[in-house]
Amino acid sequence: MKKKILVTHQLPSASFSVLKGDYDLIWPDEGSFKQEELKSYLKDVDAVVTVFGKPFKTEMINAAPQLKLIANYGAGVDNIDVETATRSGIVVTNTPDAVTEPTAELAMGLMLDAARRISELDRGLRAGEISDWGVLRNLSTTLQGKTLGIVGMGAIGRALARRAVAFGMKIVYHNRKRVSADTEEKLGARYTDLENLLRNADFVSLNMPLTPETKGMIGISELKLMKPSAYLINTARGSVLDEAALIEALKKKEIAGAALDVYLNEPNVPEELLQMKNVVVSPHVGSATHETRELMSKQVVRIIQDFFQGLKGLPVVNPEAWDVQNK
Repeated sequence: MKKKILVTHQLPSASFSVLKGDYDLIWPDEGSFKQEELKSYLKDVDAVVTVFGKPFKTEMINAAPQLKLIANYGAGVDNIDVETATRSGIVVTNTPDAVTEPTAELAMGLMLDAARRISELDRGLRAGEISDWGVLRNLSTTLQGKTLGIVGMGAIGRALARRAVAFGMKIVYHNRKRVSADTEEKLGARYTDLENLLRNADFVSLNMPLTPETKGMIGISELKLMKPSAYLINTARGSVLDEAALIEALKKKEIAGAALDVYLNEPNVPEELLQMKNVVVSPHVGSATHETRELMSKQVVRIIQDFFQGLKGLPVVNPEAWDVQNK
């Protein structure tokens, strides 16, 4: 009997077509399955392809007694109850490699946009609000010579650092664990504690995963440490940042501006942020390129094939689940 693979949301389909001969592929006709419909399919599936930002929590896992693999379409797995999956012997994987470069690319773009006021000036011109093009009008901030503080020096943080170095920026970083001396040397990056980073960086980029330790990591006290001339960039997860505290810091001009791709209650963006000229917003599009979505699809397909062929070396986020499966 063929293994059943449930894809919870519509994804680029070409890559998944190679599974059809060997697997029973269940695919939504439209954007995604309704909750009750999803539950009815879960009762006898062997693998589920979940999507970042779309919850797949305890109730769903408990409704799938045959489930052995959750292949998440995305790097972050905060949409999945990993603890319950592990206890049930369900392996959870992600697609970290595919999202690294495009997310770093967007972070760099947001930083450049905020500093040089690109979106703000674009809106002003289109609305007919900018008539004076004088030499001391419409000034902005250059990146060259400025200090970028990276909070979270994983793959995306390192990819951002490479881009920032090309712009002539200095790099400081804070991470759970210090990266190798060789990596620091290649990036010209200096390790420091979070407080020192926030006090001295001209731009602070949040690139850490969402975990119990990082949830709300940047709040009122952290924002107050930043320079009044500093900018905050967030392409991590909305929950690593106290959104209300950020709004207050911007209102009081305690920081110069922000550039955000992620929010606390997506897809809702606070109206106050939308009304601020010194805030750049985008709708969680860190990995949203045609090329990346195809690459993510191919990676998920390979994970499914390798998993059911008994191959290891998968991007597993809960290796303890292997032990439960093998009991």
